[in-house]
Amino acid sequence: MELDMVTMAASIGVSVPVIRFLLCFVTTIPVSFLWRLVPGPLAKHLYSAFTGALLSYLSFGFSSNLHFLVPMLLGYAAMVLYRPKCGIITFFLGFGFLIGCHVYYMSGDAWKQGGIDATGALMVLTLKVISCAMNYNDGLLKEEDLREAQKKNRLIKLPSLIEYFGYCLCCGSHFAGPVYEMKDYLDWTEGKGIWAHSDKGPSPSPYVATLRALVQASFCMAMFLYLSPSHPLSWFTDPAYQEWGFWRKLSYQYMSGFTMRWKYYFIWSISEAALIISGLGFSGWTESSPPKPKWVRAKVVDILGFELAKSSVLLPLVWNIQVSTWLRHYVYERLVKKGKKPGFFQLLATQTVSAVWHGLYPGYIIFFVQSALMIAGSRVIYQWEKAIPTNMALVKKAFAVMNFAYTLLVLNYSCVGFMVLSKHETLASYGSVYYIGTIIPIALIILGYIIPAKPARFKARKEQAMSRVQRITSANGRLKNLMNQTDNRICADCGARDPKWASANIGVFICLKCCGVHRSLGARISKVSTSGSI
Repeated sequence: MELDMVTMAASIGVSVPVIRFLLCFVTTIPVSFLWRLVPGPLAKHLYSAFTGALLSYLSFGFSSNLHFLVPMLLGYAAMVLYRPKCGIITFFLGFGFLIGCHVYYMSGDAWKQGGIDATGALMVLTLKVISCAMNYNDGLLKEEDLREAQKKNRLIKLPSLIEYFGYCLCCGSHFAGPVYEMKDYLDWTEGKGIWAHSDKGPSPSPYVATLRALVQASFCMAMFLYLSPSHPLSWFTDPAYQEWGFWRKLSYQYMSGFTMRWKYYFIWSISEAALIISGLGFSGWTESSPPKPKWVRAKVVDILGFELAKSSVLLPLVWNIQVSTWLRHYVYERLVKKGKKPGFFQLLATQTVSAVWHGLYPGYIIFFVQSALMIAGSRVIYQWEKAIPTNMALVKKAFAVMNFAYTLLVLNYSCVGFMVLSKHETLASYGSVYYIGTIIPIALIILGYIIPAKPARFKARKEQAMSRVQRITSANGRLKNLMNQTDNRICADCGARDPKWASANIGVFICLKCCGVHRSLGARISKVSTSGSI
């Protein structure tokens, strides 16, 4: 058996530990299928926990399950002992243990040398444990104080220990994700919610969607095996690379990132197939006639959506989708104060958490700081594009193409750090192209403050509103401009304190911030519309 694994590993250019992991990882598909045949919720929870622990043992050894027990028990103890703060306690304890494992094992070095350990699975497990604790914490809060995601996922009742273990280790889904919610896991196991028999029929057959995911996985593996020999990461520190021209270096950065992504596409396609065939990947029906099943919960990546992204802002929506969703719900949104809008701080904090989650290598930290800059720069281009009037279609198209080219350039420049991990190799790669992927985003962010974009739609509304007031007052008076006066009032529409106002002598007021029209400074009458009266 060992000899066969050596031969198999050599044939595809990986180590024996990696081939052992891949075999166990592919086994999650039949294991997930057999879950459907297990009778009763309790037996399903036991099967989920047992198969997950067994696959972990076969992949990484006995110690892996001991590592998994630490965050699992810490999270459950926090929920039992101190529910009002169990979410934040579990967050810091879970990430603290994960960071300790990252430092101790330095898994990135092992991965680059062909080794593998349980740290990757621990990363996924940590997110599941934290989300469970936070949702149990949310169960104490008033519903009106919660966001939609919190209302949907909150847990009123503490899950039993068997339910909790089944959720954490479910059929090996902790190997590479996707991350899902405890509420969904319980509904799926007990046949409730969208998994209950409805007027649209029982849960749909998963086989066609599973086959599609397996075909995608095969294609992705073939692409990786074909491209990887000609695009090794070691070239970034090779003296020959430094002698290349600027454009050749940029193209090699693109091809290196493009090649490496197919490995992730393969892994995630297998995990998608496993979740679909179990039934947990089902996420409802389309509104079409006849209705078709959706498998959004299982989807981890949109390959074409990522490779052809028109803006950097779209990348988190199509890459490692469920982890991006987790970061949005449990970091980004929870850092935004009620009534406030998110800004660069929330974006940077979220990217920092993502970097720490991946590991403490300088390459990860640099990549995710670069990502925050990249997204902020892309937003500036997008805002400029939206500020262009619709009658200037060619100019709008030029800005759209610019955003696409910007995303392509900065993404593949930035992801070198994610691949090579070391500070020396990352900075050597960035410096070889004169830090172009860092300078351009920073320049765009600065220009965004110097030349702020005002949306064309807002300009049109403002012009329409002013024109409307002028028409109303032309019959019996003149427009009195109060734009430079302070009224010490709050606009009922936009909530702005002391906005600039225009006022007609017949008692019609318009807020020049939001274009809301009022009969008085304190009472709302209506919004300005392109047709109809005030």
